[in-house]
Amino acid sequence: MRDGSDIALLEVRLGAVAFEAERVQSYVLEPLSGQSLPPFTAGAHIDLHLPNGLVRSYSLLNNSQERYRYVIGVQNDPNSRGGSRYMHDTLRLGEILTCGVPRNSFALYEDAPHSVLIAGGIGITPLLSMIERLATIGRSWELHYACRTRARTAFLDRLQQLAGDHPNRLHMFHAGEAGGERLDISTLVSRASPDAHLYCCGPPSMLAAFEQAAANRPAAQNHVEYFAARDAAAVAGGYHLVLSRSGQEVAVEPGQTMLAALLAAGVDVAFACTQGVCGTCETGVLSGVPDHRDAYLTETERATNKTVMVCCSGSRTPMLVLDL
Repeated sequence: MRDGSDIALLEVRLGAVAFEAERVQSYVLEPLSGQSLPPFTAGAHIDLHLPNGLVRSYSLLNNSQERYRYVIGVQNDPNSRGGSRYMHDTLRLGEILTCGVPRNSFALYEDAPHSVLIAGGIGITPLLSMIERLATIGRSWELHYACRTRARTAFLDRLQQLAGDHPNRLHMFHAGEAGGERLDISTLVSRASPDAHLYCCGPPSMLAAFEQAAANRPAAQNHVEYFAARDAAAVAGGYHLVLSRSGQEVAVEPGQTMLAALLAAGVDVAFACTQGVCGTCETGVLSGVPDHRDAYLTETERATNKTVMVCCSGSRTPMLVLDL
């Protein structure tokens, strides 16, 4: 993990943990004594460095005007790669943790006449700060929130408070309960006003359905954030990386990711999620054509081939020159 001057790291203390729903807890990260936290905007996330050596990205769900805390929500995933399980089972109040400064790849367009927010499960977390901001500035919004059961619906009380005198802004879907309704994304998107901005965060199947349904809408008004990989990592190998700053060459062998090859060669490169969703490992490309496998870059950004997520992407050319 790189700890260079280009990556600001903060020390925070775990100040509170709260039950939010079945398998979901919120965590309050506070600055150390006498300090304040860097600002963030609605939809932002942080990379949290855990004591077990893992780095995981979590959306900030509190009011973006707050400087005295960061609040994240974590679902204890039975298929966890170690991050959520550690958060739920091992982390203790008062522990000092390290996190990166907030970054935002899922920004809220505050001047939109109307915002339609679509969440699946723990995907509600980045939308919470968006709703808080929209409520603060008096903008029109509606939320469509799908969870399998009501017991697994996190932050419901807070959402009801934010809706205030307009409870019809909240639309809940619990397909796993008797008589529960399933969220029909295609119909929802088709009914959205042409000038509305749409935001979707949830499991890959939901995001795929949203992107298909919104394909004919203006791309600039459709916004998604992935919490898990969209495509399998590129591990075909058989190409070379050239690091422009040092001239070092690194061979990426079959079965390796670009990141694995770089780390094995002793290259100091930042990374977090290893799934191409957080943007931490984004690296400039000076020559060659990447095989993009991330869920972070837009299609327009991918087409420029100016950057690549080294944790999961590969190369379509025998050589890729990186700005490292």
